[in-house]
Amino acid sequence: MAFEDLLEDPVVQKYLNELVGPKGMPVAAAPPDGEVTDEELAERLGLELNDVRRALFILYENDLAMYRRVRDEDSGWLTYLWTFEYDNIPGNLHDEMVRLLDALEDRREYEEMNEFYLCEVCSIRFEFGEAMDLGFECPECGSELDAMGNDAIIDAVDDRIDALRSDLGVTT
Repeated sequence: MAFEDLLEDPVVQKYLNELVGPKGMPVAAAPPDGEVTDEELAERLGLELNDVRRALFILYENDLAMYRRVRDEDSGWLTYLWTFEYDNIPGNLHDEMVRLLDALEDRREYEEMNEFYLCEVCSIRFEFGEAMDLGFECPECGSELDAMGNDAIIDAVDDRIDALRSDLGVTT
């Protein structure tokens, strides 16, 4: 996928937005060619320097930006020159999908291994042990807790697991 196409992909845009948030999105959405300082980015984008630095640091933590330090010979000040490494985005997205698959598999096991009770008034769900400790009475409103089937939840989790496995090319 070409670099420009990558940045136009809605999945990539959502991923970047989740990482840096709305204040950092201008930094992530329009990476400059070559090296740039945080001050130059802030001025070019009309953003607060702290917002730019926060976005750059988050991108750096996720292997999407790199920097090199240059020391000014006269003042001794360090300048950080940033470059963007968006070739790593597909790999990062793959890793996120694998983490999501693992979490969903854990959730499925949890749903399958537990019995649940529900307060119909408050919509609060309790595991059997909690419900028993509460005398099958809601601690918020005092209503009786009713046994709750969770087959629909398990089916929904199974559907999502199957879709992720398919996207990842993973078999059981």
